[in-house]
Amino acid sequence: MRARDKAAVSALRATLATLDNAEAVPVDEAALRGLALEQSPLGVGTTEAARHELAESRVVAIVRAEATERLEAAAQLTAPAHADRVARLRAEAAVLLRLLDAHAAS
Repeated sequence: MRARDKAAVSALRATLATLDNAEAVPVDEAALRGLALEQSPLGVGTTEAARHELAESRVVAIVRAEATERLEAAAQLTAPAHADRVARLRAEAAVLLRLLDAHAAS
């Protein structure tokens, strides 16, 4: 993306992070406590964790929620001092809503 489209970059990065978090598999209690050094796994792939595969409908719902969150935050910022922030939030929401429209059209 071009450097001038900061709203799109910001919205997409945050949404990708949210999608990444949604794919995460919860860690069980034993894994949180850790292992003794001699019990630590070694080798290629030992730090990889299984991920959930999100259904298309879930991805759409997450992107829609991200857009809604930005619009609601913009609506709550009423002071003139927040005009730049409101404009940025609305621009980010517009980017996400355009993605959803393009997805629906395809």
